[in-house]
Amino acid sequence: MIQINGLQEMEQLGMLLGQTAQGGNVLILSGDLGAGKTTLSKSIAKGLGIQQMIKSPTYTLIREYDEGRLPFYHMDVYRIDGDVEGMGLEEYFEGDGLCVVEWGELLTELPEDYLHLTIHKVADEEDKRKMAFKAHGKLATDWLAKVKAVGKFHE
Repeated sequence: MIQINGLQEMEQLGMLLGQTAQGGNVLILSGDLGAGKTTLSKSIAKGLGIQQMIKSPTYTLIREYDEGRLPFYHMDVYRIDGDVEGMGLEEYFEGDGLCVVEWGELLTELPEDYLHLTIHKVADEEDKRKMAFKAHGKLATDWLAKVKAVGKFHE
């Protein structure tokens, strides 16, 4: 578990995730409303070199960005019932880009290889967050190792 002490550190973590990601990485973001999932996603996009404005995909399910060093697929599955069969998400998960899925824990089926990041608000500390990472599969394990090797965050 790491502690994030403000927006600047959240942005640094997002940039680092974007800079160290490789094609085929999937990041599942979990946490309460307002925990910072979309803020983190925007910083991940910057880390990929994407300059255009990143908008929340809450009502569109998926937003695609192709201008960075990897395609960036930003998803928000909060408004669906978890059964996404026939929606084609597996094509994104198995593709050559980076998939970031807000509320991904609500999906009934997740890819075999993904990094799960849970963001917890810290009581009485508006800007602080506790974050827990869990890697599932080799790609995710390698990605998390890169993030830990480069990042300087408070354990």
